Amino acid sequence: MQSSPRRGEGENVEHIARTLLRRYGVVFWKLLEREAPWLPSWRELLRVYHRLEARGEIRGGRFVEGLVGEQFALPEAIAPLRAVRQRADDGELICLSGCDPLNLVGTVLVGDKVPALAGSRVLYRDGAAIAALIGGKVTPLIDLSAADAQLARHALLRYPPSLPEAAAAAG
Repeated sequence: MQSSPRRGEGENVEHIARTLLRRYGVVFWKLLEREAPWLPSWRELLRVYHRLEARGEIRGGRFVEGLVGEQFALPEAIAPLRAVRQRADDGELICLSGCDPLNLVGTVLVGDKVPALAGSRVLYRDGAAIAALIGGKVTPLIDLSAADAQLARHALLRYPPSLPEAAAAAG
């Protein structure tokens, strides 16, 4: 005999499903590998996402290239995703904590996992992970020129820009 779901369990799964969508904008099974093990299974979340899609509250489709399986997105996330695809690379560097939910290296992105620890960091250039700080050591994630490796090291270790660079940026 199969037990019936506990009262309120469906609402809890829907709340978690909506929270994940607000956190990421787009949700798919591979993205949830780094999430807490107590979360509902992808199968449970999938039922909720199908129901929300049928109501017209979210969109289903292929939003992240190179991944298999169903993907769901908030309607307001679709336009920015399209804009990123059309944006020219400008060399912008963004450094994130290893604990940040966008630390997707080793799960969604290729490479060895960067531990979800406060002391670790991931450096992205134009949206691609290029280097990481793990255990106090800078590790390139792609082939970098000597100049790019130095720039990555400075960004990950949070060194201030040198005086000539700071003066050029200010002028």
